[in-house]
Amino acid sequence: QVQLVESGGGLVQTGDSLRLSCAVNGRTFSIYAVGWFRQAPGKERQFIAAINWSGASTGYADSVKGRFTISRDNAKNTVYLQMNSLKPEDTAVYYCAGRPRNSWTTSPTTYDDWGQGTQVTVSS
Repeated sequence: QVQLVESGGGLVQTGDSLRLSCAVNGRTFSIYAVGWFRQAPGKERQFIAAINWSGASTGYADSVKGRFTISRDNAKNTVYLQMNSLKPEDTAVYYCAGRPRNSWTTSPTTYDDWGQGTQVTVSS
Protein backbone atom coordinates (compact mmCIF):
# COMPACT_ATOMS: atom_id res chain seq x y z
CA GLN A 1 0.00 0.00 0.00
CA VAL A 2 1.34 3.40 -0.98
CA GLN A 3 1.36 6.19 1.59
CA LEU A 4 2.08 9.85 0.90
CA VAL A 5 2.78 12.05 3.89
CA GLU A 6 2.99 15.83 3.58
CA SER A 7 4.74 18.07 6.06
CA GLY A 8 6.03 21.61 6.33
CA GLY A 9 2.85 23.66 6.36
CA GLY A 10 2.20 26.46 8.79
CA LEU A 11 1.23 30.06 9.40
CA VAL A 12 3.44 32.69 7.76
CA GLN A 13 3.26 36.31 6.70
CA THR A 14 3.03 37.76 3.22
CA GLY A 15 6.38 37.50 1.49
CA ASP A 16 7.66 34.63 3.61
CA SER A 17 8.78 31.21 2.39
CA LEU A 18 7.88 27.63 3.25
CA ARG A 19 9.11 24.27 2.01
CA LEU A 20 6.63 21.44 1.87
CA SER A 21 7.77 17.82 1.79
CA CYS A 22 5.98 14.75 0.48
CA ALA A 23 7.38 11.44 1.65
CA VAL A 24 6.35 8.44 -0.45
CA ASN A 25 6.34 5.08 1.27
CA GLY A 26 5.44 1.62 0.11
CA ARG A 27 6.49 1.52 -3.54
CA THR A 28 9.36 1.90 -5.94
CA PHE A 29 9.73 5.63 -6.14
CA SER A 30 11.53 6.05 -9.41
CA ILE A 31 8.70 5.34 -11.88
CA TYR A 32 6.31 7.62 -10.09
CA ALA A 33 5.24 11.12 -11.05
CA VAL A 34 4.16 13.43 -8.26
CA GLY A 35 1.98 16.50 -8.25
CA TRP A 36 1.07 19.16 -5.73
CA PHE A 37 -2.47 20.46 -5.49
CA ARG A 38 -4.22 22.85 -3.15
CA GLN A 39 -7.75 23.42 -2.03
CA ALA A 40 -9.14 26.50 -0.34
CA PRO A 41 -12.50 26.47 1.49
CA GLY A 42 -15.39 26.46 -0.96
CA LYS A 43 -13.12 26.02 -3.97
CA GLU A 44 -12.14 23.13 -6.21
CA ARG A 45 -8.85 21.35 -5.88
CA GLN A 46 -6.28 23.23 -7.96
CA PHE A 47 -3.14 22.03 -9.71
CA ILE A 48 0.00 23.75 -8.45
CA ALA A 49 3.06 21.88 -9.69
CA ALA A 50 4.24 18.45 -10.79
CA ILE A 51 7.39 16.54 -11.59
CA ASN A 52 8.12 13.41 -13.60
CA TRP A 53 10.00 10.39 -12.36
CA SER A 54 13.46 11.60 -13.31
CA GLY A 55 12.95 15.20 -12.28
CA ALA A 56 13.77 16.40 -15.78
CA SER A 57 10.23 17.56 -16.49
CA THR A 58 8.27 19.92 -14.28
CA GLY A 59 5.13 21.99 -14.66
CA TYR A 60 3.54 24.85 -12.77
CA ALA A 61 0.27 26.70 -12.58
CA ASP A 62 0.51 30.27 -13.84
CA SER A 63 -0.43 31.55 -10.40
CA VAL A 64 2.75 30.15 -8.82
CA LYS A 65 5.22 30.21 -11.70
CA GLY A 66 8.39 31.99 -10.67
CA ARG A 67 7.56 31.73 -6.96
CA PHE A 68 7.28 27.97 -6.35
CA THR A 69 9.79 25.27 -7.24
CA ILE A 70 9.18 21.53 -7.22
CA SER A 71 12.03 19.05 -6.84
CA ARG A 72 12.60 15.47 -5.81
CA ASP A 73 15.21 13.35 -4.08
CA ASN A 74 14.71 9.77 -5.20
CA ALA A 75 17.25 8.52 -2.68
CA LYS A 76 14.96 9.81 0.05
CA ASN A 77 11.67 9.00 -1.71
CA THR A 78 10.67 12.61 -1.16
CA VAL A 79 9.30 15.43 -3.28
CA TYR A 80 9.62 19.05 -2.20
CA LEU A 81 7.69 22.22 -2.94
CA GLN A 82 9.66 25.37 -2.20
CA MET A 83 7.26 28.28 -1.89
CA ASN A 84 8.65 31.81 -1.94
CA SER A 85 7.00 35.24 -1.89
CA LEU A 86 3.86 33.80 -0.38
CA LYS A 87 0.61 35.71 -0.72
CA PRO A 88 -2.67 35.51 1.21
CA GLU A 89 -4.29 33.90 -1.84
CA ASP A 90 -1.89 30.96 -1.42
CA THR A 91 -3.75 30.01 1.75
CA ALA A 92 -5.13 26.48 1.34
CA VAL A 93 -4.67 22.85 2.26
CA TYR A 94 -1.84 21.50 0.13
CA TYR A 95 -1.89 17.90 -1.05
CA CYS A 96 0.68 15.80 -2.83
CA ALA A 97 -0.46 13.06 -5.18
CA GLY A 98 1.29 10.29 -7.07
CA ARG A 99 0.80 8.19 -10.15
CA PRO A 100 2.84 5.17 -11.30
CA ARG A 101 3.66 6.74 -14.66
CA ASN A 102 6.63 8.33 -16.32
CA SER A 103 4.85 11.65 -16.82
CA TRP A 104 2.85 14.15 -14.83
CA THR A 105 -0.52 15.71 -15.56
CA THR A 106 -2.50 18.66 -14.23
CA SER A 107 -5.73 16.74 -13.61
CA PRO A 108 -6.28 15.46 -10.06
CA THR A 109 -8.37 12.57 -11.38
CA THR A 110 -5.31 11.04 -13.04
CA TYR A 111 -3.44 10.58 -9.76
CA ASP A 112 -3.88 7.33 -7.86
CA ASP A 113 -2.48 8.12 -4.44
CA TRP A 114 -3.04 11.11 -2.15
CA GLY A 115 -1.66 12.41 1.10
CA GLN A 116 -3.74 13.76 3.95
CA GLY A 117 -2.84 17.39 3.26
CA THR A 118 -1.01 20.12 5.13
CA GLN A 119 -2.42 23.55 5.92
CA VAL A 120 -0.68 26.66 4.65
CA THR A 121 -1.96 29.99 5.93
CA VAL A 122 -0.52 33.29 4.74
CA SER A 123 -1.51 36.36 6.72
CA SER A 124 -1.55 39.84 5.24
